[in-house]
Amino acid sequence: MRTPGVRRWMGLSALAVALFLTIEVAAKLTTGRRPDLDDSEALVSHVQETSGPIFLVIFADTFLMASLIVFLACFRQLVTTARPELQWIADIFFGAGIAFVSVTLVGDAMDGGAALDVIGLEPDPSAIRALIEGHAILFGSAGAVLLALVSGTGALLTFASGVVPRWTGTLAVLTSLSNLAWAPMGFTGTSPDSFFASGGFGNAMLAVFPWLLWVICVGVATIRGRRSGRSLSGAPRGIGETALG
Repeated sequence: MRTPGVRRWMGLSALAVALFLTIEVAAKLTTGRRPDLDDSEALVSHVQETSGPIFLVIFADTFLMASLIVFLACFRQLVTTARPELQWIADIFFGAGIAFVSVTLVGDAMDGGAALDVIGLEPDPSAIRALIEGHAILFGSAGAVLLALVSGTGALLTFASGVVPRWTGTLAVLTSLSNLAWAPMGFTGTSPDSFFASGGFGNAMLAVFPWLLWVICVGVATIRGRRSGRSLSGAPRGIGETALG
């Protein structure tokens, strides 16, 4: 059965991830340092001042997650078309990816709830603190474990199927190990000054960003492979690969 455009859509979805990630980073840089969670007055003031960027991050992240769903589906389709016997591993890859998307969206909803609490309402510092702490766990340890599984199975599928360059499989292995190493850090506190704080800067740099970088690299390699007329492993494209677009 022909499945035209799979590579095209995988590449475009990865580029969309890069675009929305750039928007998120730019918005995050405008929020400044978050106060300690036990400083209620400063915390409420900070959320009031940064509610706009918070909503922008959530809006961009929603589209980023939608793009990831397309990417995950396309990657699974490429693998199962080339190597049908890898279907069960591809299903684990896709399922773990969807679970990560779901966890992320729930975390975004918590952040959004904290921002909404200061708009037209009497802010409740305890509610804002609880929402931020809940999001930190989802963004930290829970997300890292899921990303380790997605990256690990992605690496295995890359090496076994050859549908994307082998170097991206190596990158996926490193991403999986980085996320596994980071997972226990989700329970080390919430200090905004600590690199190892739950859901903090270290989590973004060592867990989430490496995986999104892998997605973008695979997408770019896919687009380059289509344009060169060769398979992503370097061999001339055959009839089956041409059918995948």
